[in-house]
Amino acid sequence: MSRRNPFDDIDRLFDRLNRQFEEAAERIESEQSGSLGGFAVDVAETDDDFVVTVDLPGFEKEDVDVRVQDQTLAITAEHTAESEEEGEEEGQYIRRERSSRTFSRRLDLPEPIDESAVSATMKNGVLTVTLSKADDSGGHTIEVE
Repeated sequence: MSRRNPFDDIDRLFDRLNRQFEEAAERIESEQSGSLGGFAVDVAETDDDFVVTVDLPGFEKEDVDVRVQDQTLAITAEHTAESEEEGEEEGQYIRRERSSRTFSRRLDLPEPIDESAVSATMKNGVLTVTLSKADDSGGHTIEVE
């Protein structure tokens, strides 16, 4: 009678966990690189602003929601389209297609921003968000007369 090695079960468990961690890491990496349907995001910094540019082909400005809170920029775009071709008799579908696309991205900015001085424009499927940096000089000087 042969005895079962208890370490075989532990080895299988570690192998399974290792595969799951590798798959999760690959998924996260591909989402960050945009290969899972994500869109390209560029962040540029000037002395006074951060400029975020996002390619959103097929989206209109009505589809896009831009929010700023603290040092986080949240961009969500959602588009739903429906096409329909009817048969000869009313109510019989020969073909009916629906599509829905959603994009969501949160960006943590390295410095505080002035939430009242944020602007966003959309042209030809490209969203540009300009975020003014907060005045970190400790306020402004008031001259005493």
